[in-house]
Amino acid sequence: MMLVLTMMAALWGIGWAMKTPKRLRWGMIAALWAAVILANLVLPAASPLRQATGGDARVWAVLGVLAALVAGYRRGLAALRSKAEPEPVKAGAFSDSELDRYARHIMLREVGGPGQRRLKDARVLVVGAGGLGSPALLYLAAAGVGVIGVIDDDQVDGSNLQRQIIHTDQRIGMDKVQSAAVAIKALNPFVSLRPYRRRLDEAIAADLLADYDLVLDGSDNFDTRYLVNKICAAQGKPLISAAITQWEGQISLYDPARGAPCYECVFPVRPAAGMVPSCAEAGVISPLPGVIGAMMAVEAVKQITGAGQGLAGRLMIYDALYAETRVIKIKPRADCPICGAAGS
Repeated sequence: MMLVLTMMAALWGIGWAMKTPKRLRWGMIAALWAAVILANLVLPAASPLRQATGGDARVWAVLGVLAALVAGYRRGLAALRSKAEPEPVKAGAFSDSELDRYARHIMLREVGGPGQRRLKDARVLVVGAGGLGSPALLYLAAAGVGVIGVIDDDQVDGSNLQRQIIHTDQRIGMDKVQSAAVAIKALNPFVSLRPYRRRLDEAIAADLLADYDLVLDGSDNFDTRYLVNKICAAQGKPLISAAITQWEGQISLYDPARGAPCYECVFPVRPAAGMVPSCAEAGVISPLPGVIGAMMAVEAVKQITGAGQGLAGRLMIYDALYAETRVIKIKPRADCPICGAAGS
């Protein structure tokens, strides 16, 4: 047996010295192993060659099985490691400063270099620079979304600062979109912010949304929510929409072009005026917009990079008062006036 093992080691050493590929070296050792088993099967028990090679084919068969198990384990481990390691960032895609800034993203297997590149190439519109828009805008910018648009016709008021964290006391009276631009430029100079200081209406909605890949709706009125949903459905753009009141928030991804319902599928009837009080009328706990707005940013990053499972077809409801989260399945409606044809 020692003779055979010595021959295997010699084959490996000679192959290494001659820079023979590993696969070929293993092939030569496997051929020698097969020849030894064959010799032990066909030669008489008293044969000197059989005696020199161990005399029993079963021993070599067991050794072969063990070697195959070890090789299989190592190959499987290497495959797992390759999946766990993020793909490298292409040279020239990012500056050194950006690579350092986004390093915690790039090391994530679900994001990696290609995902960060998709974030850089993405164009996201945020409707509203208030309670939900504030954290969403900050985290989109921090994540490295290349082009961020924000539309709002309001100015910063002192009462906003309890929850609208993108604004500051020094910017009271400033247009919210300009205040957001100041904050985002200070946070990440590598992203581009487009401020639109006006209310989103029928006259501009289609042209404005056409310039973006993804829309986040954090508006505080139903007219805007239904308008954004209608335009997104017509243009086949995914829409992440959220709402908050008092202690509760909800969020979903509406995307009828890809089989998910639209906003109007889930909420077909607009509440009568005064039925759903605003935050100014009913109040809202300060951190709640941060929680739901950050969820909007997370879902946006997932949608852009393809990471994990998004909220398409699911409505998440968060109750901060009792620390409960519920997820409800939602489906397209065939009779939906906005996306019925797409959902059927």
